[in-house]
Amino acid sequence: MSIIVFGSINIDIAAKTPRLPQPGETIIGNNFFTAGGGKGANQAVAAACLGTFTHIIGRVGNDQFAEQLLTSLQSYGLSKENILIDKSTHSGVAIIAVDDSGQNNIIVIPGANNNVGDADIERLKKVLPEATSLLLQLEIPLEVVQKAAKVARELGVRVILDPAPAVADLPLELYPLIDIITPNEVEAGQLVGFRVHDTETAILAAKQLQERGVKNVIVKLGDRGAVAVTGDESFVVPAFAVEAIDTVAAGDAFNGGLACALDAGRSLSEALVWGSAAGALCTTQVGAQCAMCDRPTFDNFLQHNLERTVETASIQTMSAGRRLKTIT
Repeated sequence: MSIIVFGSINIDIAAKTPRLPQPGETIIGNNFFTAGGGKGANQAVAAACLGTFTHIIGRVGNDQFAEQLLTSLQSYGLSKENILIDKSTHSGVAIIAVDDSGQNNIIVIPGANNNVGDADIERLKKVLPEATSLLLQLEIPLEVVQKAAKVARELGVRVILDPAPAVADLPLELYPLIDIITPNEVEAGQLVGFRVHDTETAILAAKQLQERGVKNVIVKLGDRGAVAVTGDESFVVPAFAVEAIDTVAAGDAFNGGLACALDAGRSLSEALVWGSAAGALCTTQVGAQCAMCDRPTFDNFLQHNLERTVETASIQTMSAGRRLKTIT
């Protein structure tokens, strides 16, 4: 079996700076690098680094970045077979600033990602029958995301959507096609129209998304952990304690780890632990794809945090009557 990632491929142009600039302000940075990025490619690399056979389907442009991007993906064990070189435009570019605390801001210029369309859907159809999960994001045209989700649903393949960059008006027809949606707190708030800032508001947001047709909702709360709401229960996985130096692509690492666990037959609660561990480890390195951990590092990290895989700990009763299980 395999994981398929259908989405964006970017070149990251990143600058390290003591703090993020204010509007209209110029500050002096202290480092600069280019590397492979894009939410689709990041998630594919995260899954591949954890040892799961992974396909990526997307586009790069007709420019000097294309070969760098393809070579980089191949170095992580990903095939370029289903990546189209789009001669009509440039590769996607992400301009990233990262401060000393690990926080970041990002500007994305989609380039070839904006041209992902029906030809790419046809390539997707050829590999979907052997897949356990299809990972989607929103850095390619929304209508193509919806088509991909529909094809996967027809074939019985699990659909995992990372709704980023968030849009407030996702088509209502898309929600019933999603098995698992994984917004962070800001994206969840944009989707439901109110601020999500803690476990209780995350659960309220998740319920609203379920009312729109999503089966399972995971809200990523950063250093406060991740909340999951299924048809039967709600539970939270606390964040792993690490020394974060760069939060770029941590959410992509989370989704890669989540999908790998599900591909291995793990429960959703175990998959949250895997996703949280992968995301935490990503923050301890600078960059996106180059920050994804390999399987020995990942296994060693989990081995030293075994208590987080035990589904015991405190159980609280929420106001709506749904049980909230805390996995520690």
